[in-house]
Amino acid sequence: MLAESEGIAMTEAHWEIIELLRAYYEEFDASPANRSLVKYTKINLGPQKGNSIYLMSLFPGSPTRLASRIAGLPKPKNCL
Repeated sequence: MLAESEGIAMTEAHWEIIELLRAYYEEFDASPANRSLVKYTKINLGPQKGNSIYLMSLFPGSPTRLASRIAGLPKPKNCL
């Protein structure tokens, strides 16, 4: 599994963000940038989960790039 190769043991919290990323992609036809993911998470899951510290605790480094890869989505356009 891709997540395991990245050192991530998927929990319900991880899957919640993966599903949210897929919903974002379906709505906007693009993977979100970090700020967009934080805002979208805050709107849909509340301020406790809608912050970059929470997302980085689940997906260290670049949450949007790593979570998008695990979700099977293209990497965000602003990622190097």
